[in-house]
Amino acid sequence: MSRIGKQPIPIPDKVKVDISGQSVSVEGPKGNLTKTFNAAASITLGDGEINVAPADSTRFANAMYGTARSLIAGMVQGVTTGFAKDLVISGVGFKAVLKGSTLDLALGYSHPILYPVPDGITVTVTDQTKVKVEGVDKQLVGEVAANIRSYYPAEPYKGKGVKYPDEHVRRKEGKTVA
Repeated sequence: MSRIGKQPIPIPDKVKVDISGQSVSVEGPKGNLTKTFNAAASITLGDGEINVAPADSTRFANAMYGTARSLIAGMVQGVTTGFAKDLVISGVGFKAVLKGSTLDLALGYSHPILYPVPDGITVTVTDQTKVKVEGVDKQLVGEVAANIRSYYPAEPYKGKGVKYPDEHVRRKEGKTVA
């Protein structure tokens, strides 16, 4: 049994939750999210909290109700405080510029990389080298940050590329002339 799944999810004052069948809709000050869950998890709305339990005693239901509880808790947190990921671009001539709803990345290639920012995501660029991705959907924020990073991940020889601020790139020595 999941220890995380047994815990109830408290609902803050400004958040409105609607459960219809296996669909959960959460609305708060930052926005609203809707997600449909597998029938293996039983979702109920109590007074000021959401409870998730396995629908039956199968191994799959035991696995899914902890996952459902974690996703619903992320939805509640997303509509109240939101999620953010920071990226740092390092390298000579490497920069990012936001043009409307398109992120223009110059990452050492012969062409600029134009990344369309999806709806529900806010991208902020400071100093042309610091990119902040913000939104209410945790999965979408992480996916956008990972997609931007995937264009040129930090390489181990000079350390240039796109990386997370707390990411440590293990440096290699390189070739030496004997």
